[in-house]
Amino acid sequence: MSMSETPFHSGFIALLGRPNVGKSTLVNRLVGSKVSIVSDHPQTTRRRISGVVGGPGFQLVLLDLPGFQKPFDSLTSRMQATVDSALSEVDAALVMFNAAEDLGGGDRFIAEATVASRVAFVCVLNKVDAVSPVMCSRRLAAAEQLVGEGRVTPMSAKRGDGVGDTVAALMALMPEGPRYFPEGATSDQPLELLVAELVREQALRVARDELPHAIAVHVDEIRERPGDGLVEIDALLYVESESQKPILIGKGGRTIKQIGSAARHEIETVLGARVFLSLRVKVRRHWRRDDAAVERFL
Repeated sequence: MSMSETPFHSGFIALLGRPNVGKSTLVNRLVGSKVSIVSDHPQTTRRRISGVVGGPGFQLVLLDLPGFQKPFDSLTSRMQATVDSALSEVDAALVMFNAAEDLGGGDRFIAEATVASRVAFVCVLNKVDAVSPVMCSRRLAAAEQLVGEGRVTPMSAKRGDGVGDTVAALMALMPEGPRYFPEGATSDQPLELLVAELVREQALRVARDELPHAIAVHVDEIRERPGDGLVEIDALLYVESESQKPILIGKGGRTIKQIGSAARHEIETVLGARVFLSLRVKVRRHWRRDDAAVERFL
């Protein structure tokens, strides 16, 4: 680099927090497009997803990670291992607390694990739009007590309040470094995995509380039809038991059609092309306890 060139700053940032704290919402807002699916259900994010945020002289690679949790099967063990390994690989961390819930043992564990890792970090209290000013102040004080040192920034990833301050604080922690992703890149996700996640997002929305954690999605094939540019996608939705299958299909196929219609709209937005989406439902018994199945679906 010549003396006249401005130094380029870049780095990897782990997003840490309890399930449903709003990590995916923040990543999507900063990236400017959907790279992580969003749901009210815990365990929505099952693997590490990179969201790339760039600007003049900098590039932030945000690692949207599964929420901290106590592992209880092969799926959640793999998810927690992803979180644990990330802290040893990143340049900084963003610790997120939820203003809409009482802070507890899980938040304390995350704060202590982050401090013990010796990685530089920024703390935010997310979802401040969901509580009163009095409750916000109370939970902000509780969050500051947990981290011991440093300021906790109030933020609403949904509305955008405080997001600019958070980005500025993260940028200040970034070392000089290369551009890890080409300019204009938003994520490192293969298309098949992104499409599978978009289908799962709509399945979670439609199925609501009936079987969210039992759903997995695998994309068999993506092909562009010659002549008209239509993208044809074949995907399988997996559940863990025969009794769950009719719930996902619905009476007369109504539920699976609703999932397909909503997912197709999301996929078309991402691809910028017309999509024909074919969905089928299959049973893979107790797949969350099966290492081979977890490997395939993640």
